[in-house]
Parts: sequence; structure tokens; C-alpha cells
Amino acid sequence: MSGMVQAQRIRTLNRVAWVITILVWLLVGAMRRYKFSIDTDLSFLAGLNALFNSGVTIALLSAFYFIKQKRIEAHRKSIYVAMILSAGFLLSYVGYHFTTEEIPFCKEGTIRMIYYFILFSHILLAGLSLPFILLTFIRGYMGDYMTHRKMAKWVFPVWLYVAATGPIVYFFLLPCR
Repeated sequence: MSGMVQAQRIRTLNRVAWVITILVWLLVGAMRRYKFSIDTDLSFLAGLNALFNSGVTIALLSAFYFIKQKRIEAHRKSIYVAMILSAGFLLSYVGYHFTTEEIPFCKEGTIRMIYYFILFSHILLAGLSLPFILLTFIRGYMGDYMTHRKMAKWVFPVWLYVAATGPIVYFFLLPCR
């Protein structure tokens, strides 16, 4: 593929990444305001969300290990797993929050401050990192490895933090159900 064709494909994929990002941001904003009543209890999705995020964490750590070992194909497969699990998480998360009332945190004192720090940093970084996760993935997928590496140095730790803190938030809320 010529350099000009590859650059055009990257620009097109970048636009797609931003459209996806904006749609996700709008969905997340809407699910806080709107609830749909259905005949099925989807509260189990909260635990599934934690499992998805745990899987993403493991896949990201595996990808990091494999790239350090210069096992490019294993790294690539681990990232694909992380992306698929992240997409599964997003679908489950949106389904849960459009149909289930939020669980208020029920503890007091220092633990409450810790919970809210983790929750707010998790939410903020999840929203901010989404386009950069997609853009970094696009660079790797399209073979622009130099840019991919530069971006991944910043994106990877944030994505890992978001994935790892998801289950932590879930476990903080378990006694409050």
C-alpha cells in the first residue's frame, strides 16, 4: 500500500474513531437521564461488566508482556482480545445503565472519599481515553508502528488504570446492593 493510500485510510479511520467516541459520549450522557423499563432484571450485568474489565486488564498486561518480549503477533492478538472485551463491556454497561437504577455508595468516612476518588477518576479517564485508545489501535492496525509506540506509552497506562479500577468500583458497591 502506498504511503498516500495508507495516510488516507488512517484519516478515514480517525474520523470513524471520533464518530464512535462522540456516539459513546452521547449514549453515556443519555443513560444517566433516561431509564427504560423492561420485564427482565439486568442487574447481573454489573458483575459481567466487572468480568469484562478484568479480562481487559489481563489482556492489556499480556499485550505489554508480549511486546517487551518482541512477540508481535501475540501482542496483536492480546490487543484484539482487549478491544473485543472492551466492546462487550460497553454494550453490557450501556444495557445495564439504561435499565437499572444506580446503586448509591452506602459507606461513610475515609472509604467514601477513596471510593469517589476511584470512581470519578475511572469515569473521567474512561471518557478521555476512548478516542486515544481507538487512534492508537488504528496506528498499530495500519502499520504506523512509530506513531503507535509513541501513543501507546501514554495510552496504555491510562487504559490499564480504567480497566483495573472498573472491578474495584464494582467490589466497593457489593455491600450496598
